[in-house]
Amino acid sequence: METYRGFEQGPIRPPSEANSLLLRLTRNCPWNKCTFCSVYKKRKFSLRSSEDIIRDIDTIYEITRELQQGRLGTTSNLGREDIYSSQAARSWFSAGMTSVFLQDADSLVLKPEQTILILRHIRKRFPSVERITCYARSHTIARISDSNLQEMAAAGLNRIHIGMETAADQILDMVNKGASKDIHVKAGIKAKEAGIELSEYVLTGIGGEEFWRQHAIETADAINQINPDFIRFRTLHIRDTLNLFAKSEEFCWQRPSDLTVTKEILLFIENLNNINSSVKSDHMYNLFQEIDGILPQDKQQLMNVLQTFIEMEPKKQSRFQVGKRLGYFLHLSDMEIPGRMEKVDAFCEQAGIVPGNVDEKINEMIQEQMRGGGW
Repeated sequence: METYRGFEQGPIRPPSEANSLLLRLTRNCPWNKCTFCSVYKKRKFSLRSSEDIIRDIDTIYEITRELQQGRLGTTSNLGREDIYSSQAARSWFSAGMTSVFLQDADSLVLKPEQTILILRHIRKRFPSVERITCYARSHTIARISDSNLQEMAAAGLNRIHIGMETAADQILDMVNKGASKDIHVKAGIKAKEAGIELSEYVLTGIGGEEFWRQHAIETADAINQINPDFIRFRTLHIRDTLNLFAKSEEFCWQRPSDLTVTKEILLFIENLNNINSSVKSDHMYNLFQEIDGILPQDKQQLMNVLQTFIEMEPKKQSRFQVGKRLGYFLHLSDMEIPGRMEKVDAFCEQAGIVPGNVDEKINEMIQEQMRGGGW
């Protein structure tokens, strides 16, 4: 029985790429200075060679070919990382081999001709693949020529995930994002005009208690100019010891309450106009995962979810905040499921959680989880 070596994979992917093959083009992040992101800190950025990447593609091809023929190679002689990646190829095979996600944080920082070569080789080995996607920084995309982006699209790259986070220049500077509103808009428009689907990520809470209105309005304005295919919310989670506005000598980030973040998202959606994006809150950390619709037809429905929470009496608000974090509620309507609210009530009484301290108590829970203690 044949023995397979593994192939290299990075640490993260978007939730929407759960069934994608993870193929590593670069290691870590070329910028790695954003104050809110700890994923790649203390890790050196490097480019992988075309030869190594193509070798990985060929390895995956060999594994999947054997699986198609019903001959499963053994992983008994492989190291731990090789076993993991070999199993990942098998999982991808089981999922139908329809999508590939290029890692790490900014795959398009490679020379365009190298990226195009890799894309073509993926298509050559796996002609049934329907989607090839990647993360990329706006700063990187803005510097790629229109013709090169169009070549990438023709070679198979059909979706880019960009962490816009915010389009408020003051906040972008304070969190050391390495981009401006103008760069975000330029990059988004370039990707769209090249015929590549675009997923823009908005980081809720990044403006804190002081700048949430600025964050919502400026980010909505940038999104309106781009008209991305997807707008995805991510909730900011950082350690209390982190200075988010590290570059500012004047302002210190103040953690926003859930009610403030809800008002921020509502203001953001209110200001989205003349676009036909799909809006999604597809991450378990988000408070409102039922935010899922297509603009403009679902705009009022999305706003109604947020308005419902804002208009709740404080005790019910606090119970949803806690119940969502504990996993008892996924949607606001889950509060009506028999027995769920009673369990949340019991937890709150035991933990001493009341409307006046709910945000503080939830943050204590999150900080403990981030330290590895669980809830």
